[in-house]
Amino acid sequence: MAHDHKVLDALDAAKTQWYHFTAVVIAGMGFFTDAYDLFSISLVTKLLGRIYYFDPSSKTPGSLPPNVSAAVNGVAFCGTLTGQLFFGWLGDKMGRKKVYGMTLMLMVICCLASGLSFGSSPKGVMATLCFFRFWLGFGIGGDYPLSATIMSEYANKRTRGAFIAAVFAMQGFGNLTGGIVAIVVSAAFKARFDAPAYKDDPAGSTVPQADYAWRVVLMFGAIPALLTYYWRMKMPETARYTALVAKNAKKATADMARVLNVELADEQRKAEEEEELERRAREEYGLFSREFARRHGLHLLGTTVCWFMLDIAFYSQNLFQKDIYAAVNWLPKAETMNALEEMFRISRAQTLVALCGTIPGYWFTVFFIDIVGRFAIQLGGFFFMTAFMLGLAVPYHHWTTPGNHAGFVVMYAFTFFFANFGPNSTTFIVPAEIFPARLRSTCHGISSAAGKSGAIVGSFGFLYAAQSTDPTKTDAGYPPGIGMRNSLFMLAGCNVVGFLFTFLVPESKGKSLEELSGENDEEEATPEPSHSNHQTVPTNLSE
Repeated sequence: MAHDHKVLDALDAAKTQWYHFTAVVIAGMGFFTDAYDLFSISLVTKLLGRIYYFDPSSKTPGSLPPNVSAAVNGVAFCGTLTGQLFFGWLGDKMGRKKVYGMTLMLMVICCLASGLSFGSSPKGVMATLCFFRFWLGFGIGGDYPLSATIMSEYANKRTRGAFIAAVFAMQGFGNLTGGIVAIVVSAAFKARFDAPAYKDDPAGSTVPQADYAWRVVLMFGAIPALLTYYWRMKMPETARYTALVAKNAKKATADMARVLNVELADEQRKAEEEEELERRAREEYGLFSREFARRHGLHLLGTTVCWFMLDIAFYSQNLFQKDIYAAVNWLPKAETMNALEEMFRISRAQTLVALCGTIPGYWFTVFFIDIVGRFAIQLGGFFFMTAFMLGLAVPYHHWTTPGNHAGFVVMYAFTFFFANFGPNSTTFIVPAEIFPARLRSTCHGISSAAGKSGAIVGSFGFLYAAQSTDPTKTDAGYPPGIGMRNSLFMLAGCNVVGFLFTFLVPESKGKSLEELSGENDEEEATPEPSHSNHQTVPTNLSE
């Protein structure tokens, strides 16, 4: 018996068609919004410091105190982590589609609310901002397991990797759009409300209207989410959920016949006997059972550790790009600019990195993943990230001397390129493919939450670690750290661990989801067990 479900075979063999692309856009716009919301905050943190923590007696512009900066930057991640676990579990309980609309509405509301953050004191404004960013993160968290699962369950087995990668690649455009919106807003405000540099007039360098600039940037994120809400509600539930979890083969067939052009004509007749088969072959091992541990325990360990290690490296760099630019003198000293000009320059630098390093990496993955396979891309990505980080760290003093900054930025962009043409994409794709349908969204949620905990370690840890070892050179309010160079060595170490744990994860290229998760042969005694096991859980080495 190859399958309980002809409809799933039909899906696996379906030609790539228009509906697949629509699904990529619908799921991808969620990711576009996620990236926009998560990274737009780093474009405006310096501005928030100038507006709310201005100290007339200081030679340097106001900046967020360490605890506030950590809260504003990191609170969305804490929300994301809880959202991934909660909505991942809910997606397996209630179905992908029902939960999909909830997460989007939550994102729209919290996006608008975080831009309307109010308070009579700086503390008040920051507290409201953090509150709404937490719930914004909670909604974003739901998008990870749901988007990945929906896309993997809709796709055919030949191009599945590319489609899931394309959903994830929309993050790159979200990043880019964040930068562009911030450039446009800051340039428009700067043109309308000109102000002297901080060193010439500390109080006058931040115009009162600047308080609107960061709000506009944050609220803009609600627009793409709102636009996709209608389409998300029109999507049918995935056939795999309906057939394998809700146990309704008839409905699965009808849903897919409606949106996908697949041959299912004689399907209705078979639906009843399919359901009978399904009931008989129902396998009910749960997440915490021995059976799950035996079949998928090492896989889950592999996907969680790889994502955890990757995100430590990825987010510590991403959030503190602006500090790195300053360290290599790519941005002028803060006191030589007014508030809006600083925002403009930070946004421009980040947009350049997104354009040159981030976006190409994502799309390389989309084009090559179904050719090269997940395993090779992830292994190669970790390897090159390690190499380039060591390339930044070992001659660090060379890079920071004037005249060598271009080289630093090129190396830095390469680490980003290989993160995205590498583990940043594959860690998202693989958990959506290798677990059984009824636990797929939950396991993806667990893996992505491990990633977010890495992001929290990366962003908070790096904030403190990267401080200079010399107490006179640290940022205001921070204790001395281990310095930028040693931090880069530590990040390279994280990549090495990720490289090693990649060996626990099976290659999923070109196989059907049921074959990968072992749902095909769960209840049958096959004549040649050794062969069938090899089919279900391939080792990486055989690939």
